[in-house]
Amino acid sequence: MKTDRLIGILSVLLQKEKCTAPELAEKFEVSRRTINRDIEALCKAGIPVCTVQGAKGGIRIMEGYRIDRTLLTSRDMQMILTGLRSLDSVSGSSYYMQLMEKLQAGASDFVSGRDSMLIDLSSWYKESLAPKISLIQEAIEEHSQIAFHYFAPGGESVRMVEPYYLIFKWSSWYVWGWCRKREDFRMFKLNRMEDLKKTERKFVPKQVPMPDLSNERIFPANIRVKVHFEPDAKWRLVEEFGPHCFKEQKDGRLLFEMDYTDESSLIGWLLTFGEKAKVLEPAEVREKLLKTAESIASIYRKEDRG
Repeated sequence: MKTDRLIGILSVLLQKEKCTAPELAEKFEVSRRTINRDIEALCKAGIPVCTVQGAKGGIRIMEGYRIDRTLLTSRDMQMILTGLRSLDSVSGSSYYMQLMEKLQAGASDFVSGRDSMLIDLSSWYKESLAPKISLIQEAIEEHSQIAFHYFAPGGESVRMVEPYYLIFKWSSWYVWGWCRKREDFRMFKLNRMEDLKKTERKFVPKQVPMPDLSNERIFPANIRVKVHFEPDAKWRLVEEFGPHCFKEQKDGRLLFEMDYTDESSLIGWLLTFGEKAKVLEPAEVREKLLKTAESIASIYRKEDRG
């Protein structure tokens, strides 16, 4: 525990010009006497820590001093490189790869062994997503507005947005920014954008609230569905909702109960199971499934007659 605290104190002193003993004591939840002993231990380890008394005094590291070896452990570096590699899987440039090479070159003496964790954030749409991600990153850095044609459940529109964050959530990429059309912060899905452009219009950054990415906020559950699934659909239920999302019945069927947000998405999902799913509740969903199935059947009957 003491070693962790010493490394923590050293990290603080490397980042700040100076710091007081009471500040360090409060941060690490120890007494001032313990902090004084820790400072002595750092000095004995060869780190030139200076203390200055008085109103403008404090604890600091001697000017010009640099630590040659990183404070990061081998595992820390492996996690950093894994994270960079995951970003490289969706990057439209070689920036992350070049950055990984720099880090690996400087840490080759203590990063050993093969990579044990691989993360690929790319998707079927990588060819179209990578340029969008790159363009939005540039727009965020340059404080440039972006414009795009947007396809939403409520219809199509042209949007002008001040971008602030790129977000990867729910297996998709989004941009969070100030929408000039709505005069409010909104989140837009990159796959629904077309004709994305970085405009010449600059913007002064606003105080940006962090987006609420909780499932309850974005996908408020308001439809309670109860379904009987055939036993051979079990693997899909486990994959999508976990092994405890259903109750196995005496006849082998699986009783599935779940709260859903969007009725059209629910019906589309249920249709993918074909005859292997029978909706018990709610009655409105049963009715719409029946009408959808009849509409589909009528299309093919017309073709056969034609």
